[in-house]
Amino acid sequence: MRSLLGLLLAIAFAVGFVERAVSAEPSDAAQITVSATNRPLSFNRDIRPILTDRCFACHGLDANTVEAGLRLDVREAALEGGAIVPGDAESSEIFLRITSDDDDLVMPPSELHKPLSDAEIDLVRRWIQEGAPYEPHWAYTPLPRNGVPPSANTTWGENWIDQFVARRLQDASVNPSPQADPTTLIRRLSFDLTGLPPTPEEVEAFKQDNSNESYERLIDRLLSSSRFGERMAIYWLDLVRYADTVGYHGDQNVSHSPYRDYVIDAFNSNMPYDQFVREQLAGDLLPNPTIDQLVASGYNRLNQTTEEGGAQPKEYLSIYFADRVRNVSQVFMGATVGCAQCHDHKYDPYTAKDFYSLGAFFADIEERGKYSQRERPPQIPVPNEEQQAQLDALRLKVAEAEANLESITQKQLAFLPEWEAQAIESINQSKFRTEEHTWVDDQLAAGGSKSGEWNHVTADQHPVHSGETSRRQTGKGVVQHLFTNAKEPIEVKADTELFAWVYLAPQSPPQNNHVAVARRPR
Repeated sequence: MRSLLGLLLAIAFAVGFVERAVSAEPSDAAQITVSATNRPLSFNRDIRPILTDRCFACHGLDANTVEAGLRLDVREAALEGGAIVPGDAESSEIFLRITSDDDDLVMPPSELHKPLSDAEIDLVRRWIQEGAPYEPHWAYTPLPRNGVPPSANTTWGENWIDQFVARRLQDASVNPSPQADPTTLIRRLSFDLTGLPPTPEEVEAFKQDNSNESYERLIDRLLSSSRFGERMAIYWLDLVRYADTVGYHGDQNVSHSPYRDYVIDAFNSNMPYDQFVREQLAGDLLPNPTIDQLVASGYNRLNQTTEEGGAQPKEYLSIYFADRVRNVSQVFMGATVGCAQCHDHKYDPYTAKDFYSLGAFFADIEERGKYSQRERPPQIPVPNEEQQAQLDALRLKVAEAEANLESITQKQLAFLPEWEAQAIESINQSKFRTEEHTWVDDQLAAGGSKSGEWNHVTADQHPVHSGETSRRQTGKGVVQHLFTNAKEPIEVKADTELFAWVYLAPQSPPQNNHVAVARRPR
């Protein structure tokens, strides 16, 4: 499969080289024009471009701009009224108009300054004479399986694909280019498949390899290189408008690099195209999606976004919506649905309703119109291979520890009475006794000046830890109470412990679940 891909890329290069060679020679170009007049016309190739450029703006799909009630994009409508008379160009109004010398009758109107050339007029004439057949747009026509064409040059080429190239060269009266020398060939293939030149050692090794398999081995080696995926990913990343910045205003940095790596890996692993498309459009909707499939669905978040403070979120959500429809239709459909954002498409079969219906498929994407501080929620952590290996190892250790936790707990509980007895004995034998100094209890025992209201309640109202009362505090925000200038200061040592007994009423717990007790330095 990979060798076939390399072969197709090589063929594409060969065809491109032929076209460049043809266009470089005026005599060859003239021969191509002559040979083209002898082959059957194709509506999509020869006639549709003329009608699109000169006629459809006024006589096309858009019902709001149809002039004189004439549509030329639909054959039945064009035949009605004699605009086109199949087989008789001289009786067809369209032919009479494009050849008229009367400024009031000629089409396109003279003020548009877009007259047809003699060659284009001849194409229209031939097309009508041949019956004026229409064809569906090539993008909506099933691909036919063409037989291998016969070729007079039976000595050139090595497989059936080469016969298509040979036939095209023959039609253009162009001789094949001479075989490239090994140095040129390895440079072309290296640049095409990896984007990098070969090393001198690689060039020399290829020159010295005279076996029949040397060319195929070279292609396989280049396709196996990680650089191949990087080279191919460039084209795809351009299509899906990948960037490491937001695109608007300050153009701040934003990281989508895991998606970039996904595309590179997809090419290097020769991922099937249907899987490639499915994971990007809806990877997060697949059953039990993997981290790679979630990353792939990041395609839906590659659009430009703004952090500009004065941006209107709803306005930018509509901008993101339109951008997404345009890109999806261009990349995955090869269509210009974006033209139907404001009106029905003038040339292709898309309406404004189609535009917004397509966008509705992506209406559940979680996004914001205006973002802040380089954040693009929702986001997920995407560890690399090394980090993932570390995480897996740590999770394994955690699982093992959790499996052993119950048995360890039971063993420790068995020794608990013995440990308690030893602790009590140790305390009793200690040379030092713990000294407790109560600062706040029923009253401010340490003396000093209080700040704020100190509300004390008795045990019949709320729990009391010691003494007869406790201080009760409620509030809707941050509350701070303190006292200063204690008459009996405490010297804080390394082993000094400051503590407070706090009871949280279950019927009205603190909303932030934070209670802070601190001693203010003197």
